[in-house]
Amino acid sequence: MADSGAELVKLKNIGETSAEKLVGIGISSREQIEELGAVTVFKRLRERYPVSMTMLWALQGALLNLPYYHIPIDIRTALLEELAGDDV
Repeated sequence: MADSGAELVKLKNIGETSAEKLVGIGISSREQIEELGAVTVFKRLRERYPVSMTMLWALQGALLNLPYYHIPIDIRTALLEELAGDDV
C-alpha cells in the first residue's frame, strides 16, 4: 500500500482496499474525513467506485472509533436523512 493510505488503515473499519479507494478520491487522513463528513466522502466514493451502504457506516465508525455494526440507529438515521436531503 502507498504511504498516503497508511494513516487510514489505522482507523477502525478501514482496510487496505477501502484506504486505496479513499486515496483514489483524494482522502488520506481521518481529519479530511471529519472535515468533509462521512456523507460527502461516501458520495464521492460512490461516484467513482461500487460501494455499499456499509461504507457509509464504516466511515462514521472510523470517526467515532466504533465498529460499523455498532453505529447507533439515531446516527444511521441522521446519515440517511443527510444523504437523502443532498439528493433533492
